[in-house]
Amino acid sequence: MRNFLRILDKNGERWALLLFYVMLVATMFIEVLRREIMSYSSIWGEEIVRYSFIYLAWIGCAAAVKERGHIRIDVLMQYVGRRAKALLYIFGDLVMFVVAIIALYWSFETVLVSAKFGSVTPGLRISQVWFLMAVPTGFALVILRLVQSFLRDLADLRAGRPVYEGDKLFD
Repeated sequence: MRNFLRILDKNGERWALLLFYVMLVATMFIEVLRREIMSYSSIWGEEIVRYSFIYLAWIGCAAAVKERGHIRIDVLMQYVGRRAKALLYIFGDLVMFVVAIIALYWSFETVLVSAKFGSVTPGLRISQVWFLMAVPTGFALVILRLVQSFLRDLADLRAGRPVYEGDKLFD
């Protein structure tokens, strides 16, 4: 069980991103073929693509937080020492944590309202709660990854190691 959790922690977002990306591309491909060859398209295909993209974006946000790949201005980081860099990353994670908690609360409120009134999607005719849950799920994952990042940075700060800065995209 512990090994499964370790694998899930390491690759959970990757597998979810792969699943939603394949679903998005496959459905889009099928819909383009249907539209061009049969001159017919379905409303459910467009909804699947739209909602897959939404899940893709929010899970990708959590993956970016995990890898420290989110957009940031790091010009200042070149001019400060290890300790100041770690403290700046911790401060940034704490600010993002507060924002994520607030966003989680308000996004979950939207899900509850949708569940209360029983709203359904126009094409698929299934509860919209499943698709609105993308936002709170994404923010919950972001919060989890921020806690992990905070603990990692705190351990690095105490041990005097350089703080994890993520992989560079272009070097």
